[in-house]
Amino acid sequence: MGIVNLTPDSFSGDGTGRDPAQAIAHARRQFEAGADILDIGAESSRPGAVPTPEDEELRRLLPVLEELCAWGVPVSVDTYKPAVMRRALAAGAAMINDITGLRCPGALEAVAASDCAVCLMHMQGEPLTMQQAPRYDDVVGEVAAFLKNRVAACRAAGIVDQRLVLDPGFGFGKALEHNLALFRELTALGIDGLPVLAGLSRKSMLGAITGREVGSRVSASVAAALLAVQKGAKILRVHDVAETRDALAVLAAINEGESG
Repeated sequence: MGIVNLTPDSFSGDGTGRDPAQAIAHARRQFEAGADILDIGAESSRPGAVPTPEDEELRRLLPVLEELCAWGVPVSVDTYKPAVMRRALAAGAAMINDITGLRCPGALEAVAASDCAVCLMHMQGEPLTMQQAPRYDDVVGEVAAFLKNRVAACRAAGIVDQRLVLDPGFGFGKALEHNLALFRELTALGIDGLPVLAGLSRKSMLGAITGREVGSRVSASVAAALLAVQKGAKILRVHDVAETRDALAVLAAINEGESG
């Protein structure tokens, strides 16, 4: 899953802000580098981010989404607002990637009315304050319980399991020790065998481990991606598509040799 940020304040420094042509060019590079899914978001969810008005989110999103949907690649839209979900789905989005796990009133209904894929993510708090003092008694158990609850809500709304993907939400209301505990138990977070998405690319947890600034975390991001796959992740949400695909190709070749 190649990341395409349509915001002016992306934590990773690759946001395209108010320039749809720049966003489309970046999406084209992600596509040509081998992204199987393009994930576009028009509201920043970095720590400390303030909410974006719905009309501004749509203004950033729709021109880019309409262009990308014409390419024949599945497009995921990163939003928690039901009205934006409906507009995105009408424009051809194949997936809704919701940092709130479809908890906003009307979100379940907006998604259930379509046949799109859905990514349910765990987040403690909200982006503006989520990293100020995250606290858990049992982070793995609490995240697993949340995801199980959201899966049950989706099923009750008529959303079948084949449409669901789960994301533990690395960096969303979690300190380094919480992120590492979740990573170690990533396999256990595939509730009822549902696929897990890992979004680790360039995140602050990698900076805390390596001491590197966000623009110098490619190697750490690729290493984390490989480890996530070995822990059972089925989708990797990444900024550096080509580098991640190369590493996965090496891993696949080694695994094929072992099985042979």
